[in-house]
Amino acid sequence: MIINRDFYLNKLISARQNNMVKVITGIRRCGKSFLLFNLFKEYLSQNGIDESHFIEIQFDDFAFRKYRNAEEAYNFVKSKLIDSKQYYIFLDEVQLLENFEDVLNGFLHIPNADVYVTGSNAKFLSKDIITEFRGRGDEIHISPLSFSEFMSVYSGSVEDGWKEYITYGGLPAVVLLKSPEKKAEYLKNIFAETYITDIVERNKVKNTSELEDLINMVSSSIGSLTNPKKIADTFVSNKKKISQETVKKYLEYLSDSFLVSASYRYDIKGKKYIYTPLKYYFSDIGLRNARLNFRQMEETHIMENIIYNELVMRGYNVDVGVVQISERNKAGKSCRVQYEIDFVVNKGFKRYYIQSAFALPDREKVLQEERPFLNISDSFKKIIIEKTNIHSYYTEEGILVLSIFDFLLNENSLEI
Repeated sequence: MIINRDFYLNKLISARQNNMVKVITGIRRCGKSFLLFNLFKEYLSQNGIDESHFIEIQFDDFAFRKYRNAEEAYNFVKSKLIDSKQYYIFLDEVQLLENFEDVLNGFLHIPNADVYVTGSNAKFLSKDIITEFRGRGDEIHISPLSFSEFMSVYSGSVEDGWKEYITYGGLPAVVLLKSPEKKAEYLKNIFAETYITDIVERNKVKNTSELEDLINMVSSSIGSLTNPKKIADTFVSNKKKISQETVKKYLEYLSDSFLVSASYRYDIKGKKYIYTPLKYYFSDIGLRNARLNFRQMEETHIMENIIYNELVMRGYNVDVGVVQISERNKAGKSCRVQYEIDFVVNKGFKRYYIQSAFALPDREKVLQEERPFLNISDSFKKIIIEKTNIHSYYTEEGILVLSIFDFLLNENSLEI
């Protein structure tokens, strides 16, 4: 079964022949190699590129092992350039190539070479990888399947698809497995044998039990405010000692490997960031669930995580909103009250304020979700996303209410 990834394919098409190394990054097993070697190559073939003008090296293939040597790889590619037409160089698992940064910079000096690379270990997936190419790298970041991509190959109803997606996530290999047992087994194994191993090896982590305990804590608290001190205190309460600095480093390791993403708080009225506490979200909810052995399946937090991932995938900068206002308490005294808005979403001149509400059973709950919005003086669009499969509508206060399915299945849903 072919899962089309048109969103990312179009990014590769747009980046074609831009005189930069196209660096395809993303969490392991999210479909980077399939995008490049299958979908993009098929597109190029259909648009007149002859097979002889593809130069491919898969460095993890035993047949290509000698090309892990820098000179061997460079000379092999050069030997394939027999005319002045455009060539497309595809390099998979490029971190296995010695001195790969120098080799790739060398390829950039070949006028008729267009270079695309993928990699799957923690070093290559580090968020600062583009600096290795001295400003001549173009990163195309791939996420696991979005709910829309998932539903393109799911044969059941959207409601049943949602139940499966919030349980097992969007890694392509998991989606293509048939039984729940196989899906769960795959997720548990890949988390332990791939993601943790990569982080430990790259960062030379000595106390792996501390790292694993921290991963469990982050998995348990998606969508909740936290910081290194709070996590370190949790260790102490469990009769384990770990410094805040060590916690901070471990969190950076998880973030650098794209396993989790941090979302900072933004004071909307004060127009400034509040860097602690902050929230963490998993790039794939199935991995998070597997880490907790599919316990703690709180749909409210999982839905918030999925909304966050969708917004990031669509190219928005996503923060947690904070609104501070003065109110009278029960004694009639004025006091400062802080309200939270789940997401402050920015892209260029566009901004949206978004609340994730699992259900809006009555007017009282609607008012509760609306209240933070009503204390924002600007005119940017305000949206509540709820689980119920309803038709979109506007409240009396002019706030858009979207169902989660309308939001996820319509890429232009925020513009309704």
